[in-house]
Amino acid sequence: MATAAELTPPADALDAFRAEARAWLEANFPASLKGKDNAMATLEGPSDYSADEAAWIKAVGDKGWGVPTWPSDYGGGGLDRAQARVLGEEMARIGAWNPIGGMGVMMFGPTLLEYGSEAQKREHIPAIAKGQVRWCQGYSEPGAGSDLASLQTFAEDKGDHYLVNGQKTWTSGGQWADKCFALVRTDKTQKHGGISFLLIDMTAPGVEVKPIRMISGQSPFCETFFTDVKVPKENLVGREGQGWEIGTRLLQHERNSLSGGGSAASRMFAGKPLGQLAKDYKGANDDGKVADSDLRMRIVKHEMDMRAFAMTLRRAALEAKSNQGPSAATSIMKNVGARITQDRAELSVEIMGMNGLGWEGEGFTETELAQTRTWLWGKAVSIYGGSTEIQNNVIAKRILGMLDHQ
Repeated sequence: MATAAELTPPADALDAFRAEARAWLEANFPASLKGKDNAMATLEGPSDYSADEAAWIKAVGDKGWGVPTWPSDYGGGGLDRAQARVLGEEMARIGAWNPIGGMGVMMFGPTLLEYGSEAQKREHIPAIAKGQVRWCQGYSEPGAGSDLASLQTFAEDKGDHYLVNGQKTWTSGGQWADKCFALVRTDKTQKHGGISFLLIDMTAPGVEVKPIRMISGQSPFCETFFTDVKVPKENLVGREGQGWEIGTRLLQHERNSLSGGGSAASRMFAGKPLGQLAKDYKGANDDGKVADSDLRMRIVKHEMDMRAFAMTLRRAALEAKSNQGPSAATSIMKNVGARITQDRAELSVEIMGMNGLGWEGEGFTETELAQTRTWLWGKAVSIYGGSTEIQNNVIAKRILGMLDHQ
């Protein structure tokens, strides 16, 4: 394995790039957007962008820095990992954020770069890099969740096109997506070998979505129905029957991003530090420390876990060769990241007390109401992208080498 030093450009080259990035950001990032969220990376529906937001999206998209390590031939930034890290640091320095995101960036794009035809890359990657197209994922079905290979959505070969019939569920952002990357069955005689990876236009006749309301009050997921949907043959990625291989590779990219190891920045450090939050709600002692000693120690332990996790992610990124991409180890990162995320939400609610359990009405600040929803939303972190139990199976089989006993 290459060392971090072997993979890191010379310091003077990085210094020159830092100066370039700093100058470009200061010239192009609108001050009015400082500290705002990445709208393209959220599951909520697209809103009407302000003039500054639209200008920022275009500037970053044209530069290719929304997907900094993707090949420049397809609209990416063409940067190495060290340069991408410097770019992130310079964005954070001035309160800037990457306006390009979503499933096209964190899941589909990296997979298409590996498995797609040249024509498919030329058609889809530049639009993702510029934030012009939203993608959703068609994987889970009512009878195929943890056992995804049992999916029954069928793509019937009709010569120059497929005719797709079936249902998907938990389709994140389906009601706002332009296109869907889906696992479909093209052969009913094989379980894993009968699955193919197909690209479906969400505006095609026969596609219907029904939003699902979550406990948090939001509806980021949908049921998606396909009824005699015509899909051109050129929308098949790879070959027929290769869908399971491609689909599982995509999940590695997803887990890499969900853990904070990809282009989607970890949200663990977002918001007010827990120590300060505890002082605001629980008070401080004469030494200026959180008054509740037990709570103080649990906050310290959480902060240590969080920082150790962030350092592990950074080390893994430095040690990974750029042409390898994520591995099965992303299952470990995903599980640890989910636990830390949920721990932080639980601690926040505990610190706020009754103020952290508000749903609506007077007596609560916007931050407190948002925290309640964040806490509830966080319950899904250990489920989506592959549940904790599924990740444990991956870790046991592919990392520890443990086999099922028949």
